[in-house]
Amino acid sequence: MSSPEKRRVAIIGGGAAGFFSAITAAEADPDSQVTIYERGKQLLSKVKISGGGRCNVTHSCFDPAELSKRYPRGSRELRGAFHRFQPQDTIAWFAQRGVTLKTEADGRMFPDTDSSQTIIDCFLKAARTAGVIVRTGTGLNDLTRLEEDTFQLTLSDETTAIADKVCITSGSLKASPITRSIESLGHTIEPLVPSLFSFNIKDSRIEGLAGLSVQNASVKTIPKSPAQVGPVLITHRGLSGPAILRLSAWEARKFEQNSYHLEISINWLGNTSQNQLRDQFASQRSASGKSLVKTRTPEGIPRRLWESLLQAAEIPPDTQWSQLPKDRETGLVNQLTDSRFKVQGKTTNKDEFVTCGGVKLKEIDFRTMESKKVPGLYFAGECLDIDGITGGFNFQAAWTGGHIAGLAMTSD
Repeated sequence: MSSPEKRRVAIIGGGAAGFFSAITAAEADPDSQVTIYERGKQLLSKVKISGGGRCNVTHSCFDPAELSKRYPRGSRELRGAFHRFQPQDTIAWFAQRGVTLKTEADGRMFPDTDSSQTIIDCFLKAARTAGVIVRTGTGLNDLTRLEEDTFQLTLSDETTAIADKVCITSGSLKASPITRSIESLGHTIEPLVPSLFSFNIKDSRIEGLAGLSVQNASVKTIPKSPAQVGPVLITHRGLSGPAILRLSAWEARKFEQNSYHLEISINWLGNTSQNQLRDQFASQRSASGKSLVKTRTPEGIPRRLWESLLQAAEIPPDTQWSQLPKDRETGLVNQLTDSRFKVQGKTTNKDEFVTCGGVKLKEIDFRTMESKKVPGLYFAGECLDIDGITGGFNFQAAWTGGHIAGLAMTSD
């Protein structure tokens, strides 16, 4: 270290991972000079809009092995990292600073105020108390490693700064001006493509049904992909909801390679098989054969969607269960358990915009978040090739990476 008096730590990006790493470093070593450089005028902008303005801080999954399964990219690397800092630690971290988190039925965790401003205020206060310097409107244009094991930062305001440790926490590297600097230092950037997006679909079966949702549907891509189960929401543009967003995350590269034109299959009844459904229909015929098919709406299916699927199966409104022809029953079974839709583009989810891709994970030591190629250079957050499904998992990866990096930068 060039300066024995003060260790100079530069954090590039004033978002979730940036603030967490800065606060951790400053609290671990009060003698260090920790500075956050944020290109924009607004700090913690993604925190602000997360969860519809409520901020989905983390998720109540406390087993590192199980937690790591929520990450399409980064699962193996995060498993070890979560043994060092996981959602239980996140809950304790905020509690120590006066912020209580609450758990919803699906495991998502929010501040009990239901306001992201609570989280922002907590970070700003903790940073101020720890002596973190925050410079907004000052981005990093270029990063150079100097011979004396320090870094020169060329900043967007045409000034320069020297740092002993640098942590890149810039969020997505898509269209980022520092990508070239990262690559010039020897790092590989995995291709950057969107993750967590809704599907644009034009189909008569869902036309006019915007706002309806099915809470326990199963969706997968054709010809083959693991199914994602959860709520599916019909929108003006097509389909969204947690199950759709999760599928978009796991199949992000497949969608990009196919220019977001793929076929998907939806089982509106979740995990109900075709044989199970046929048995249910047989019981219905036996119990009340003279009742109309349209009056027996399956559990969890909105009535208007049920009527639309009946129409797609070419079943007239006055059809009784006892009169339902075999071929029409087969058509209805397919509409319920294997509805095929052609995706014709994507719409980025406003609350959960995430990028798949980033700095190659094999080039990072996840025990410290330090570069294996450039000593003194660290990474945390979405600039890495890490992304999670919706539900608080992306923020947890940011907290974990930021915590590990913050401690490592001030440990010697």
